[in-house]
Amino acid sequence: MMMHPTIDPVALQLGPLAIHWYGLTYLAAFALFVGLARWRLHHEPYASQVALGSWSKQDIEDILFYGVLGVVLGGRIGYCVFYSPGYYLMHPLEVFAVWQGGMSFHGGMLGVFVATAWYAKKRERPWLWVTDFIAPCVPTGLAAGRIGNFINGELWGRAADPSLPWAMVFPQSGTLIARHPSQIYQFLGEGILLFIIMWVYARKPRPIGAVSGVFMMGYGSLRFMAEYFREPDAHLGLLALGMTMGQWLCVPMVGIGAWLFVYANRHEKTV
Repeated sequence: MMMHPTIDPVALQLGPLAIHWYGLTYLAAFALFVGLARWRLHHEPYASQVALGSWSKQDIEDILFYGVLGVVLGGRIGYCVFYSPGYYLMHPLEVFAVWQGGMSFHGGMLGVFVATAWYAKKRERPWLWVTDFIAPCVPTGLAAGRIGNFINGELWGRAADPSLPWAMVFPQSGTLIARHPSQIYQFLGEGILLFIIMWVYARKPRPIGAVSGVFMMGYGSLRFMAEYFREPDAHLGLLALGMTMGQWLCVPMVGIGAWLFVYANRHEKTV
């Protein structure tokens, strides 16, 4: 079995300025989003809208701005509500202590839904048209985030058979138990595999809402499976039916995604 390579969280020190690897992964996520979104403008039905002047590269910058707000606010609020509601009810001011860590993907996703709905209303566009546009551009950002988790040695996996070739000891866990490098599993699943699925599916025009439905089903299913290899949150452990909080949050996500996909294809509504 391998030892987790202890990596200095500071990638570059310039006098008093410390540039952290985690911050660089966020920058990489934003850069990948912008690059892929610009490429996506060449896909139909967006390419036709660009020719008509109703979509442009400026829309990508605006969507990114709203999306970042949604991710940060939704991710933090979601973590407080889903994972430690009792604690934050007793210590409400610590909701704002984002430097202490604690972000929820599912909360961030809800935040992005609200942010894009606001954006769509301001631009007088169908909301699901906007979410269909951004969905294929999201997985690479998730992949970058999982690389950041691995570098930081956080969100490690459950105990693994020491004979597993890629089993890894995470000293940050306080034990010398061989574990699954679940951050890498999630990088490959929710990041790379989901990106390939989304990009191939969204390459052709689809009914409004179908691409968003595929994303919700895809992420929810892959995250659900990855949770079987990821160490449950220490303060929550396993919940009903032996499932983690992450898995329980994925269940409605997959269900809503499946309903949206079926609904979109039945109505075949396009822009």
